[in-house]
Amino acid sequence: MLSQTLLIDADDTLWENNVYFERAIAKFISFLNHHEFTPEQVREVLNDVERECIVKHGYGLHSFSHALVDTFERLSPHPVTPELHAQILSFARSIENHPIEMLPEVPETLEYLSARHKLILVTKGAQAEQNGKIERSGLKHYFAVTEIVPEKNAATYHVLMEKHDFARHCTWMVGNSPKSDINPALAAGLHAVFIPHGDTWILEHEELAAAPESQKLLIVGKFAELREHF
Repeated sequence: MLSQTLLIDADDTLWENNVYFERAIAKFISFLNHHEFTPEQVREVLNDVERECIVKHGYGLHSFSHALVDTFERLSPHPVTPELHAQILSFARSIENHPIEMLPEVPETLEYLSARHKLILVTKGAQAEQNGKIERSGLKHYFAVTEIVPEKNAATYHVLMEKHDFARHCTWMVGNSPKSDINPALAAGLHAVFIPHGDTWILEHEELAAAPESQKLLIVGKFAELREHF
């Protein structure tokens, strides 16, 4: 294959991420111990609150902390005392600065790909938070450019294309999220590679779009399979 530009997602594509949030949410729901709402109903409320908090605070632990506190305030018959507030925040803080748990064969695959193609890391979230994970991962040297964006939508990919002067016909977005990685990239005229992850954040779930006639959509089972296509 001729040299391509691969825009590669980070969280739950290169390393585990959402699983830590799921563990924190499970502890939060257990702590709330609601007597009228089932755990599933509490989670539905939290999902709605998280959507609201993303609009106000963006992505990341700061927004997640607000969502936990706001959900507790909505559902608990008791006021949020300073002690309760500290306990709720501790669930979010348990995620902070966790060791990077790499997905299988990621470093080896990046080494292979970086020798053949131009790799761009494209991740969304809070700058300091995402930078910290990138540094702790030890993967930064495989990428020509690192882009941390507040949102991933078609407009974002258009901006990146203009900023870096990528040719659409040989640029691919690689990631686990239909909502953020695949569908908006296809809408922006790029090719895409979907790598499903069993713990993809529920707010990133979306029906996978079909690739337009002039574009390609690959679906692979794991990151290492990229070596078979690129």
